[in-house]
Amino acid sequence: MSRLILLNKPFGVLSQFTGGKEGVDDTLAHLVDVPGVYPAGRLDKDSEGLLLLTDDGRLQSRIAEPRYKMAKTYLVQVEGEADDDALEKLARGVELNDGMTRPARAKPIDPPPVWEREPPVRFRKSVPDSWIALEITEGRNRQVRRMTATVGLPTLRLIRWRIGDWSVDGIAPGSYREIEV
Repeated sequence: MSRLILLNKPFGVLSQFTGGKEGVDDTLAHLVDVPGVYPAGRLDKDSEGLLLLTDDGRLQSRIAEPRYKMAKTYLVQVEGEADDDALEKLARGVELNDGMTRPARAKPIDPPPVWEREPPVRFRKSVPDSWIALEITEGRNRQVRRMTATVGLPTLRLIRWRIGDWSVDGIAPGSYREIEV
C-alpha cells in the first residue's frame, strides 16, 4: 500500500523539507513528521491549501505531471469584480509569457467559509474584491496568479482546495490526514 498525506499547507511555508533560509523560511519539516514522503507537486510560499505527499514515485508522477491532466481546483480571492468577460477568458485559456494555458473551469463563488489567514489579506475600501473557483489541469509556475493577473484580476489569496478526488476540506492549516491508496 502506498502512503498518501493530505496536508493543509499554511501561508508562508515552503513546499519542501529542507533548504529554507534559517530563521526566515518555514518548511514542511515543521509540519509533517512522517519519514520517506515527498511532495507531489508544489504550492508557492504565498499560497495555501492542499499539498499531497507520498512515498510512491509512480503516484507522485501521476499527481504532479501535466501529461496526466489531473484536475486541481483553487479558491481564489482576486482584486476587482470577476465579471463574465474575465471568467470567459480564463475558461478559454489565456496567453502567458510561456505559452497558452489549457482551458480552465472558472466560476464566481461567494466568499468561502475558510480559515483566517495569518497575516490577513490586505483590505482596501476603494477596491472591491471577489472570489472565483478555478479548475486547471496543468501546473506551471505561479500559473493561477499569472492567469488572473492577465485578465485584470490580481490574486490576493490563493487556496488549493482539491486535487483529483482529494480535498483539504476539514483539515486545519498546518494539519494533515494520512490515507492509504
